[in-house]
Amino acid sequence: MVSFDNTENAFKAKTNSELNRSYWLFKLIGNPVLVKLGANFGPLALNIGFKGLIKSTIFKQFVGGETIHDCSVTIAQLGKYNIGTILDYSVEGKESERDFDNCLNETLETIKKAKSDANIPFCVFKVTGLARFDLLVKVSAKETLSDSEKTEWLNVKNRVSKICKSAAESNQALFIDAEESWIQPAIDDLANENMALYNKTKAIIYNTHQFYRHDRLSYLTNSLKNGKANGYHVGAKLVRGAYMEKERLRAKEMGYPSPIQLTKEDSDKDYNEALKLCVENIDIMGLCAGTHNEKSSLYLVDQMAQKNISPSDKRIYFSQLFGMSDHISYNLSLNNYNVSKYLPYGPVKEVLPYLIRRAQENTSVKGQTGRELNLIMKEKKRRSELKK
Repeated sequence: MVSFDNTENAFKAKTNSELNRSYWLFKLIGNPVLVKLGANFGPLALNIGFKGLIKSTIFKQFVGGETIHDCSVTIAQLGKYNIGTILDYSVEGKESERDFDNCLNETLETIKKAKSDANIPFCVFKVTGLARFDLLVKVSAKETLSDSEKTEWLNVKNRVSKICKSAAESNQALFIDAEESWIQPAIDDLANENMALYNKTKAIIYNTHQFYRHDRLSYLTNSLKNGKANGYHVGAKLVRGAYMEKERLRAKEMGYPSPIQLTKEDSDKDYNEALKLCVENIDIMGLCAGTHNEKSSLYLVDQMAQKNISPSDKRIYFSQLFGMSDHISYNLSLNNYNVSKYLPYGPVKEVLPYLIRRAQENTSVKGQTGRELNLIMKEKKRRSELKK
C-alpha cells in the first residue's frame, strides 16, 4: 500500500544541510510580501550582483543548472532512486527567429542527451519557445495570415516537426507543453499532426491537457476517438494548469466566458475522470500524471490495481516538479511506480520568470507551502530523535 506520510523515504536523498536550506526557503516563500518583493526586484538583484545568492537558494531548489551538462549530477542522483528526469529548457519570452532556432537546437540536444541516458524517460518543449506569441494567437483564432506570417508559421511547423522527428528516430517520448487557452488551439493542432505521424505503434508524442479548464475532459475524449479512428496512439500528459489568474482576467477584460472551472472540486473531478479514461484505454495510450495532488496520485494507483496494471508498466508515469512534492515522488518510486521529475535548466537570468512563478505558486496554492514545510519539519524531528 502506497503512503505519502513516510518522510524518511521522501527526503532520503537530502543531507541535513540540504534539508535545512529547503526549510528556510519554503519559510520565505510562504510570505506573500517577500514573494511580491522578489518578483518585482529579482531582475534588479541579478543586475547588481546577487546572482550567487539566487543561484545558491531558489535556483538550486527548483533548477538543475545553467546547462545540460550542469544537470548531470542531479540526473544521476535522481536515478539512484529510480526517478527519471525530464530536461526542460526553461527560457521564455523570446521573439526573434534567432532565439527560436536556438531553442530548437537546445531541445534537439536534450533528445540527444536522453538517447544516451536511461535516466531521462521524456523530453519536453513549449511551442512559445519556437514561435511568436502573437502569431500563435492569430493562428489559434483562425485569422488570415499575411504572406510574411505564412512563412513565419511554416518555419514554426518545421521546427516542431524537426523536434518530433528526432524524438521518434531516437525512440524518445516527448511532451508538448500546454499554454494559455487563446494560443492552445494552434498547439493542439501541432500536437495532433505529429501524434498521427509518429505514434503508430506506441505513444512517442504527448499533448498536455490542463484540467483547470472545463472543456479539456471532452477534448481528451475526442482526441482518443481521433486516435482510434486514424490508427495512432494518444500520448496524454495531464496537469491541473498554471495560468488560471491570467485566464480569468483576460476573459473578463475581453468579455467572453471564462474557460476556468467554477470550483477546485470541478477541476479535481475532471482530472480524476481523465485518469480513469486513460487507464481504461491504456492499450492505445501513453499517460503521464503530472500532479502534486496526493488524492489524484492515489486514485491512479487504485485505477491501475483495479485493471491489474503493473506499477512498472512503462505506459504510465507519475511526474512532479523538481524541488517539490518529494513525498509523492520518492514514495511512489520506492513502490516500483514509474516516476519522473521536471528538471528546468537555463541561465539564471533567463530562468528567473520560471522561478518567480514557482514562488508565487507556492504562496497562492492553498496549503502548498505549509505542506512542504510540515513534511520537512517532520523529517528534521525524526532525524534529531535518531541522534538521542
